[in-house]
Amino acid sequence: MKMLSVPLSTLKPGEKSNVVHLDVIGLLRRRILDLGIVPGTVLTCIGNAPAGDPIAYLVRGTVIALRSEDASLIAVEQV
Repeated sequence: MKMLSVPLSTLKPGEKSNVVHLDVIGLLRRRILDLGIVPGTVLTCIGNAPAGDPIAYLVRGTVIALRSEDASLIAVEQV
């Protein structure tokens, strides 16, 4: 059964996901790829800042923060 992909920004703290597709271009795409976020990467949502933005994610053993606007361009499937 194929799972539906959702934007990374919709994950709740503690949820894990698998990157399916990057809908990002230009310098932001380069930054995302340099952070190790490529199709097949497993990400875990760690939590949100008090104001809700940015959102912290665990990626390959490193915690990174992404703005919700940028995270919404990364399609994931829940693990």
